[in-house]
Amino acid sequence: MRIKKIILVVIALVFSFTFAAQANEKGATDYSKPERWLALPAAVEKEVDVFFLYPTAWQKVDKNEPNICEIDNKSMVQGAKAALGRQATVFETVGNIYAPYYRQADGAYTLALTVKEQAALLGSLPKSDVFAAFDYYIEHYNQGRPFILASHSQGSDLMLIILAEYMKEHPAVYQRMIAAYVIGYSVTEDYLANNPHLKFAQGPDDTGVIISYNTEAPVIKGKNPVTSPGGIAINPITWTTEETLATAEQSLGSRLLDKAGNWVLVKNYADARVDKARGVIICSTADVKTFSPGNAVFPQGVYHSLDYPFYYYNLRENAAKRTAKYLALQAAIQ
Repeated sequence: MRIKKIILVVIALVFSFTFAAQANEKGATDYSKPERWLALPAAVEKEVDVFFLYPTAWQKVDKNEPNICEIDNKSMVQGAKAALGRQATVFETVGNIYAPYYRQADGAYTLALTVKEQAALLGSLPKSDVFAAFDYYIEHYNQGRPFILASHSQGSDLMLIILAEYMKEHPAVYQRMIAAYVIGYSVTEDYLANNPHLKFAQGPDDTGVIISYNTEAPVIKGKNPVTSPGGIAINPITWTTEETLATAEQSLGSRLLDKAGNWVLVKNYADARVDKARGVIICSTADVKTFSPGNAVFPQGVYHSLDYPFYYYNLRENAAKRTAKYLALQAAIQ
């Protein structure tokens, strides 16, 4: 047993060193180049910005491929553009959207790793890129404006690192953060305890807070790979962390694909209830067979790709409400 433990420790150290060395060798992406950005505003028309990190948008097709793709990988670029339209457009009525491309890890490979192995993998090239992108955004694009952070899935995993490390080191920047919509990946009690400068949202208009949830059916057949023990969720309809059901009739509407493949408003589709034991949002009104039949990564009943679309218009209204509250507070101070 002792020899086996030693071997496992050595493997873990080699694993971490390999990705750290790879990151040091290649360095961060140069974000002074416009082509390294998925989204840059043609004109800065709003007094608030949105910095968005897209979810996993690439999966390797050959097992011999590297586990982290290049910044210009065609499949990732295509997937990132789709995610921008599906998710980041929530915020287009509120702020100027900035979204970098970043070298990201293969989704299925990453979710099969332990938490420590995931941290080592994402802490290499992906972290290097998103930190460089956010720093470039702050230094060259932001011009002192308040901002919203938004992300999903792998993007949220990386956004949590920005919140934990970058915001701690740059408190003046953190003061300009209206809110962070870190959706599709668990924000845990341990994470908040380890980062006392951060706080989780408690209502519909508190600012400087993290908003997070993962969406599931009432019953799922398997483990949700993006949730962790101790996860916290807020109801995206009523904006409470209590377990009171918000009915579909209370929803402002979902944004779903019609039969022609167009995004359309669907009223009163998704309800929402916090499940504190699982640390998720339960949606009981969606058609599981249509929206989550199950695949090799996510079991039946995990509505991972619908975290934004199910509550699209509630998210939009909420971002506007938190922004208005933040701007009012700043005006009162001045």
